Amino acid sequence: MEENKDVTIYDIAEKLNLATSTISRALQDHHTISKKTIKKVKEMSEKMGYVPNTLAAGLRGNKTKTIGVLIPTITQPFLSSLISGIEITAQKSGYNVIIMQSHDSYEVEVSLAKSLYSNRVSGVISSLAMETRDTKHFEQFTANNIPLVFVDRVPKDYNTFRVVIDNYAAGYKATKHLIEQGCKRIAHITAGSEFGNLYNERKRGYQEALKDFGLPIEDELIINLKEVTYDEGVEASNKLFDMNPMPDGVFASGDIIAVSTVQTAKKRGLKVPEDIAVIGFNNDPISHIIDPNISTITHPAEKMGRASAEIILKNLKSAKKDDVKEITFLNTEVLVRESSQKIKN
Repeated sequence: MEENKDVTIYDIAEKLNLATSTISRALQDHHTISKKTIKKVKEMSEKMGYVPNTLAAGLRGNKTKTIGVLIPTITQPFLSSLISGIEITAQKSGYNVIIMQSHDSYEVEVSLAKSLYSNRVSGVISSLAMETRDTKHFEQFTANNIPLVFVDRVPKDYNTFRVVIDNYAAGYKATKHLIEQGCKRIAHITAGSEFGNLYNERKRGYQEALKDFGLPIEDELIINLKEVTYDEGVEASNKLFDMNPMPDGVFASGDIIAVSTVQTAKKRGLKVPEDIAVIGFNNDPISHIIDPNISTITHPAEKMGRASAEIILKNLKSAKKDDVKEITFLNTEVLVRESSQKIKN
């Protein structure tokens, strides 16, 4: 029995008694090939089950019409929505998307960046791993004119495109909301990592709001987590609730932390928001499912994904490569729900 093999343009050329260059141009609707020949070639290629080798074609032209996406994980709702925005935009322009997960490991991120480069991706969108301090592994892209966009978790100093929210303003808004609800002793649960500025900027907004409204900044009320997880949130919440006096408001750096804070409070017999008002960050689906549902800061993940992909596509089409790369800021809003609404409007 003859083994099945991939059909190539050589097979189609032999079948139609045409040159392989004619077959190749006909499959690309080249203007030098007659419509009659194009029709004949496409009908035969379909009949024979020909599938174009886009990787090989990309390597010949040093482009694969593929955008590489290097992110910490696909399990977080924010990053899933980000990917959705990237894919929708890329696919409309005929680009495929390769998704790789660093799982917040610097070493894995370095290895995956090398893999994306080896696969000749047309552009790269990345949100940094929690462990990442050094971003030299991304220089292989920028040095070779492969457009690079950092999104959400971005390095402080890297001359490339960035798509972010104003984390300082978002932190300020969240804290201001709690103050307006009558909170006087507001805690902040954040991440301890120094990368990027993301959590630091939210903390800076929190501190500035306290200062502007005449409230003290107390170091013991700022808890740095090793990881932004439910269990870490429970541990931090218990630490806060053991204080005397305990805080009357909590600004959590992620909705999963806000959820753990609310559920820990309830287990300890505390009322939310009467005893402790809570606001989270991201507007994850879980935030409006639990009881009481969680006030949060919107984080426009899908829009950020779309904006990132649009920057890549625009840059690929442009012959001009600017030395100074733009930063795209997207707006955030306070979504007031039951967990923080002490004062009813």
